[in-house]
Amino acid sequence: MARGAARGFPRWVLPLGGTALLLLLVQAAAPAPSGAGCAQNTNTSCEECLKNVSCLWCNTNKACLDYPVRKILPPASLCKLSSARWGICWVNFEALIITMSVLGGSIILGIAVACCCCCCRRKRSRKPDKSDERAMREQEERRVRQEERRAEMKSRHDEIRRKYGLFKEKNPYEKFQNN
Repeated sequence: MARGAARGFPRWVLPLGGTALLLLLVQAAAPAPSGAGCAQNTNTSCEECLKNVSCLWCNTNKACLDYPVRKILPPASLCKLSSARWGICWVNFEALIITMSVLGGSIILGIAVACCCCCCRRKRSRKPDKSDERAMREQEERRVRQEERRAEMKSRHDEIRRKYGLFKEKNPYEKFQNN
């Protein structure tokens, strides 16, 4: 667990998680807006209602309702998901949930694939695997055997040359200079 980070996690994960936790705490500590602002926009327009981010527009009965902050999704008794609007008037809550789920899943999948690729690359660069080590060992053994065979062949050839008087001298003209 070197360099202050948990083993297996990239360095950027801890600051990112801390930032997300801080943002959640700040949002939870924020005071809830009064409900009177949403109810007075009933029977107006979706745009007027959604100017207040704590409001939910129900398209079936043209009602501007307080968003149920204690629940993640508004209950069907309040408004059906297909006719509920929040944040943007032209996207219903159902489509918004599906889109956010797909985007969230894609991001999580992308991070998982990136982590797997990063881990595999790191593992591969640390040390060669057993098959690579075996291949390198076999190659070295072949090279050593080849050198031994070369040396053996050279000694045999030298013996044959000496036997028949064909042994090469360092300076072939040396025998003529002494006379």
